[in-house]
This record gives sequence, structure tokens and C-alpha cells, in this order.
Amino acid sequence: MSEQSRPAKGQVTVQRLIPAPAEAIFDILANPERHTEIDGSGTIRQARSSRGERRLKLGYSFGMDMSWGVSYATRNVVTEFEENRRIAWRTLAPSPLDKLFTGRTWRYELEPHENGTIVRETWDTTTEALPGRLFIGRLADLTRRNMTRTLERIEEVVTAQE
Repeated sequence: MSEQSRPAKGQVTVQRLIPAPAEAIFDILANPERHTEIDGSGTIRQARSSRGERRLKLGYSFGMDMSWGVSYATRNVVTEFEENRRIAWRTLAPSPLDKLFTGRTWRYELEPHENGTIVRETWDTTTEALPGRLFIGRLADLTRRNMTRTLERIEEVVTAQE
């Protein structure tokens, strides 16, 4: 089951009931090394953890090698963290792109449910640098499709572990 909504201007949210405990899902989200397994966009190539640790925490920074027609890298900073309930990070572009395209937030909220966990993913461009915000909003429909695929992949990965 997957639902999609537009909660606020500058945000896209999708959600899915996944038949698995929140802890198992959160373990995947809090480990950037596993993001290639669940990436519905196909743009993540590999994680580069700045601290050499696999599990994220509030304030931690981690890098990602990406490719979307061209190769590039991002730095991500964990801005929200509540164990097994919520994790969010801001994606920051390298210089000189950091003046134009940087700062969008990716957020996952997990809500225990009798049949598993409701996983809500939000792409929040209200935190994006203003010049980029004007362009990045045009990617909302593509991002929504990719996020829907990400939640499907999370379900496939987490249920295969059980």
C-alpha cells in the first residue's frame, strides 16, 4: 500500500505501510552504506562516511558519490534523529554549487502500526538555497516517483532480511 500527498508548498511526501518493525527499517535508514540498496532514483553510487562509522546520529555528516548523467558528490548532515521514529538530513552540494543548489532535506518518519510500520518520506525544499529552490521544485513529480520506488525497495530489503 502506498499513498502520496503534497503536505505543504515545497514539500513532497509519500508513505507506505511496510510489514516490518520500525527498528529493522530504521537500521537501514541510519546506515548510509545501505542507501544504495534502497535508492529508488538509481543515482546513489556509494556512501562515504566522514567518521568511519556506519550508524548515523544527530549532527553526523556523511558523503555520497552520486551520478545523474554526470558524477558528483554530496555532503549530508543529520538534522533530526529520534531512534526508530525519525531521521532527516540536509544535502549540501560542493563549492561552487553550494551557492545555488544545496540544502534540501530528506526526512523519514516511522510510525508503528498493528500490521508493521507506516514509513513516511518527505523531500523538503523549503530548506534549499533560494536560487536552487526555483529550479528544484520542477523535479517534484520525478522525485515523488523515485520516493515511491524507494519505499517499495525498503520493503523488499527489510522483508528479505526476516
